[in-house]
Amino acid sequence: MAFLADSLSRVKPSATIAVSQKARELKAKGVDVIGLGAGEPDFDTPDHIKQAAKDAIDRGETKYTAVAGIPELREAISKKFKRENGLNYTPAQCIAGTGGKQILFNAFMATLNPGDEVIIPAPYWVSYPEMVAICGGENVFVETSTESEFKVTAEALEAAITPKTKWFLFNSPSNPSGSAYSWDELKALTDVLMKHPHVWVLTDDMYEHLVYGDFEFCTPAQVEPGLYDRTLTMNGVSKAYSMTGWRLGYAGGPLELIKAMDMIQGQQTSGASSITQWAAVEALNGPQGFLADNRKIFEDRRDLVVSMLNQASGLHCPKPDGAFYVFPSCAGLLGKTTKGGKLLETDEDFVTALLEEEGVAVVHGSAFGLGPNFRISYATDTDSLRNACERIQRFCGNMS
Repeated sequence: MAFLADSLSRVKPSATIAVSQKARELKAKGVDVIGLGAGEPDFDTPDHIKQAAKDAIDRGETKYTAVAGIPELREAISKKFKRENGLNYTPAQCIAGTGGKQILFNAFMATLNPGDEVIIPAPYWVSYPEMVAICGGENVFVETSTESEFKVTAEALEAAITPKTKWFLFNSPSNPSGSAYSWDELKALTDVLMKHPHVWVLTDDMYEHLVYGDFEFCTPAQVEPGLYDRTLTMNGVSKAYSMTGWRLGYAGGPLELIKAMDMIQGQQTSGASSITQWAAVEALNGPQGFLADNRKIFEDRRDLVVSMLNQASGLHCPKPDGAFYVFPSCAGLLGKTTKGGKLLETDEDFVTALLEEEGVAVVHGSAFGLGPNFRISYATDTDSLRNACERIQRFCGNMS
């Protein structure tokens, strides 16, 4: 359509949203579908956070707020970064937005000029490259592999950097793979970045609190303080605090960048919901004990899913250290024909047939920049996960 902007030709719809929508449509028609496509905890928002929102409503905290967030929230964000990450961001260096997506989008909008390059390890969250494209940047993908545990190496990062590189976009634990970088692994990357002072770091720490076993989370500016002045540290309350629908992301970074993002947001959405902001204050400042309880449930689910998928014919599923996703390979099934007569040539063929024949909704790996894999979110109840994995086992076992 000639009326629409040319930039839209560079952008694809979100595959994860599309899968979730297809699952909802099938359920509405009475199909027994288990949806494992959405990255959304099944836990309810903790009561003390909900109560803080109710109290804010009762106090009449229902007016416009400062664009970057109420002072109480920016202070809470500042204290969180100091307490949990050893990062000294003043409240003026902190900003809140309507979800992590807006933080990322505003950062790109504030910094990218045509031709600027953004290095993105693959597999990647589906929205990263689309945001870069909308904002006029060029995506530079660095492929990883099952053998590297889906982590980019220092050598690969070095090879991807050019004079046009503006950002290195980093996500640990990762959506979609669940892979997480140890201190030493991250130090190898930051050593490379220290040699290239024109490259900034945008780190997506959304799954910080979802790490398992004895794994310890770390973030780039914490590992290498020399990167502090060119790092935007992004996080949010959606995953760890089960607040996806509340829509609140936040970041800390250099004051000049935060001011630019504030200006853009002021012409875009203005401040996040006032009630959500007060709930987020309580999330960051209030009791944190439930995080460990939720983490244990997620870890048990991860172990169940990994075990059952590795018992399925033709699948190989690594065990990730964090988030609530697994990213198994279906390479062993390509070229085979399903019980329903579908020839599997790609990972997208695999997930389409799995949904049609067994009613299990997952997302194809090529949507995240790396196939032949698929992503499963285990952020749903254990019985549904076990049922879904049994269906996947049956689906894989009935091929010829």
